[in-house]
Amino acid sequence: MSASLERNWMHGVLLCLLLALSQSALAEVYMYIDGEGNRVFTDQPHRNAKKVDIAPSNRLSQPDQTIRKPPRASSAKATPGPIFHYQLLRILAPEPDATIRDIQGNLNVTVSNDPELQPGHAYRLLVDSKPYGESGRSPVFPLTNIDRGTHQLSIEIVDQYGRVVERTPNQPFHMMRISLAQKRLANPCKPDEFGVRPECPIKDKPEEESSILPFF
Repeated sequence: MSASLERNWMHGVLLCLLLALSQSALAEVYMYIDGEGNRVFTDQPHRNAKKVDIAPSNRLSQPDQTIRKPPRASSAKATPGPIFHYQLLRILAPEPDATIRDIQGNLNVTVSNDPELQPGHAYRLLVDSKPYGESGRSPVFPLTNIDRGTHQLSIEIVDQYGRVVERTPNQPFHMMRISLAQKRLANPCKPDEFGVRPECPIKDKPEEESSILPFF
């Protein structure tokens, strides 16, 4: 066997032996010359054998194969605290059983409470037991185009969880949407009120009589 082939064969044997022995971190490699002059590598101690120093393997460690379950999302929601109660909640305007006279059917509802409105709380106006507009922190609610007749008002305070904290009893009011003609009958138009009062349009202003006598 030529020296080149022998060297390649020895390298192959050494490589296979190193791969086999690398499975154990405590394995040691020994080398000796047999009776035919061949180099022999083994992991068993042998007479006249020399220990071979093997460089640490640079093989990447295998990743941990343990299956880790993703953390379970907490399904528990924030628990609402106790309900805060107000000592006073009422509708200031209009007063109970009030009569509102407005051509367009408009009015403002004003609310009062004690103590002051708490963080996260909001007012909600009910007209005839139905929510009117959006809930908010303003104590004034403008109502527009309310039909003629008697209606019921109520105010609620709701917290951030949608719970009704306080609510007033229904309070009636009466909407009277009189026409311009009716207003003119109740309060006749004077000459200087035409073009000023809505029920006194300038087109209805009577012609003024001339104080100058006609010339003959």
